[in-house]
Amino acid sequence: MSAQPTTKPAPFGGTGEALKPAQSAVARIVSVSGAQAVALLDRTAYGVGSKDRIEIGSLLKIVTHRSSVVGVVSGISSPYPESDPQASRIGLVEVNLAGEIRDDLHTGRRAFHRGVTSLPSIGDPVLMPSHEDLGLVYAPPDSPTIEIGHLFQDPTVPARLLIDELFGKHFIIVGTTGCGKSSGLACILQSVLIEHRHAHVVILDIHNEYTHSFGDKAELIEPANLRLPFWLLNFQELTSALTSNDEHHDAEIEILTDAVLVAKRRYSDALSGRLRRSNDTASLTVDTPSPFRLSDIVAVIDEHLGRLERAQGTLPYRRLKARIEALVNDARYSFMFGALMIEDTMLEILGRLFRIPIDGKPVTVINLSAVPVEILDVVISVISRLAFDVAMWSENGLPIVLVCEEAHRYVPAELPGKFLPTRAALARIAKEGRKYGVSLALVTQRPSELDPTILSQCSTAIAMRLSTDRDQQVMRANTYDGALDLLDFLPLLDDREAIILGRGVVMPMRVRFRDIAQSTAPKSNLTGFADAWKTQQMTRESLDGAIRRWRLSVRSKAW
Repeated sequence: MSAQPTTKPAPFGGTGEALKPAQSAVARIVSVSGAQAVALLDRTAYGVGSKDRIEIGSLLKIVTHRSSVVGVVSGISSPYPESDPQASRIGLVEVNLAGEIRDDLHTGRRAFHRGVTSLPSIGDPVLMPSHEDLGLVYAPPDSPTIEIGHLFQDPTVPARLLIDELFGKHFIIVGTTGCGKSSGLACILQSVLIEHRHAHVVILDIHNEYTHSFGDKAELIEPANLRLPFWLLNFQELTSALTSNDEHHDAEIEILTDAVLVAKRRYSDALSGRLRRSNDTASLTVDTPSPFRLSDIVAVIDEHLGRLERAQGTLPYRRLKARIEALVNDARYSFMFGALMIEDTMLEILGRLFRIPIDGKPVTVINLSAVPVEILDVVISVISRLAFDVAMWSENGLPIVLVCEEAHRYVPAELPGKFLPTRAALARIAKEGRKYGVSLALVTQRPSELDPTILSQCSTAIAMRLSTDRDQQVMRANTYDGALDLLDFLPLLDDREAIILGRGVVMPMRVRFRDIAQSTAPKSNLTGFADAWKTQQMTRESLDGAIRRWRLSVRSKAW
């Protein structure tokens, strides 16, 4: 192969670029089919002793008569059997074409553009991209981006994500347990907060991992200081919390419908002499987020019970009343049903949840690890629905990112036995959220168990190590940019490495997340068996403390 300097015609009137000796071709195109090309690699000129290596996922540059076409290596092979002497000399490189570097018609500067206007042809030289080329491709100068780490191909080139595309069109982080999903998410959000102090990020923290990840930039909410009054629930959420799922379900819903309307009207009537605004009884419905008293619900039930004979079926009334009284008296539900005074605190609640005003804390971390399992879905549904509603009624003035850890737990692919309002609330954000500035960030270790409708709405996928075939197949089915071949290598990724695909990146790339300070890394509550078994961890006193926290349903030791 000749390394003599050659000159190609100028791209669209630009100055063009010469193939200098330092840019010697490493291969030549021998086949082009659609968006794929095959290059013949001379391993005697480019082999083991070379400082660069062509690997799966690497970027290559193909010099055409008008531009430099950029592609990702998807396969490497030898056309000869290993016993043939030619096998040690010749190799084939398969390249998925993705875009091109050419002169911009408006600015006159070289820039990377998605799509290929000048396809490669037989004999076109294939080069290793320079540091400048990688910078043009992966770090576009005219788009708002955040740096999250570096390229696997060249550690000196920063890996950057497009902020508006990433957050404006939903994204998902997938990977097996322990591969660094939580650290990757923390890295992304910490990078955002460096220059965007007025962000609005809400994290549904299922395992209490992010308490220290954002320092004084986060508002920490736990069941002990969470206030999510029952009257903020819509009717579907309220019936899920208060009614049974047996043959009396329909009767209890009918009773509750009348009782809630009466209770809301009685509370509104009690506000005589005040400015009612949205509490106008003419506009009240069972879904209106208007305060009411549970005692009025119980009073309505008692009134009906007083008029009924036992033969008329009092069981649904008695069970509904017993359920309400049980929730009011259960300390675990005090954040929702335990308020002694009912007041219209919607302004304060929404302001704290969604940081309005921000007051230096753009992140809300909601620790849900101690919320009772039977009501966890209700809490997630309410917060998700409120995020959508407050953004919608704010007329695009409140862009919000809702982070859903362990997303497959509350929006699973299988419907039976799962809480439908949560699915409906998150599906609404997935389908319509971008219109109002509400974005989802889903984190899961089992994408195969996630609702496929919601998964399909994620325009960016950050795929970390995945070992199971089923999960890999789901990611392939939702992959963009024709980068299926890259996903074949998901089982081989190291911790904190990822393949990023979709709208949030200029083109698919393999990256390594930067290391974050140990003090701000998400904390796992797991203790290694080897270290734990070397010394005695539990004593009778610590066991006694565990029992008391168990009975109080408080996981923190600072009780």
